[in-house]
Amino acid sequence: MSAESPSAAPPVVRTAGGAALSLLALSAALLTVVVPLTFPAGKGATGVDSWLAERLPDRADAYEMLAFPGTAWAVLPLLVVAVLWFARRRLWWRAGFVLLAPEFAVVVNTRALKPLWDRPLHDYLAYPSGHTVHLVAAVTAVALAAEHRGFRAVAVGVGAVVLAGVTVGMVGLGHHYVTDVVGGAAAAVALVAVLYIPVRRIALRADPGTPRAPGDPAVQP
Repeated sequence: MSAESPSAAPPVVRTAGGAALSLLALSAALLTVVVPLTFPAGKGATGVDSWLAERLPDRADAYEMLAFPGTAWAVLPLLVVAVLWFARRRLWWRAGFVLLAPEFAVVVNTRALKPLWDRPLHDYLAYPSGHTVHLVAAVTAVALAAEHRGFRAVAVGVGAVVLAGVTVGMVGLGHHYVTDVVGGAAAAVALVAVLYIPVRRIALRADPGTPRAPGDPAVQP
């Protein structure tokens, strides 16, 4: 076998992050599916839901503030800033991903996941939590597109703290059960990670200066 024989193989684009993204998406999807298995008959509050709700004091004003980061008024400005940051660096595919991925997750959640699990609360379907999906999808999209381990760690840490506050706020206001939030976070991560797998492949080809994770093979033309 000659030394040049490997070059006869068709060109392949591979990214070291593909397997990790697939594992992340699969794990999050499994959690989204497993949480409803804990719902009682009638799909009301679980023991964990009741335990947390019973221990929260009556502080409506505080809960409104805690829940605010989960609203579109807070999430959309974050996305606009992130999109402009990527666009300024001509990272067009990643800018488009950050702009569209969270909205894609919200649409799938509203049109497919909520009706699938059909967990009523007041006059709407509560599982997975739509506000949680939007917030976590936005943070996940920005963290993945940044392709920087340090930034990802900070984004995940800050996002987790914010989500904890949002959870207390929404549960305290009676808008959601805590299991709605857990399922919403898992669904958001799964949907965004799945969407980023092909986008990352394209970005490695198309976006100039796209950073590669350690171990990424060179992209062949």
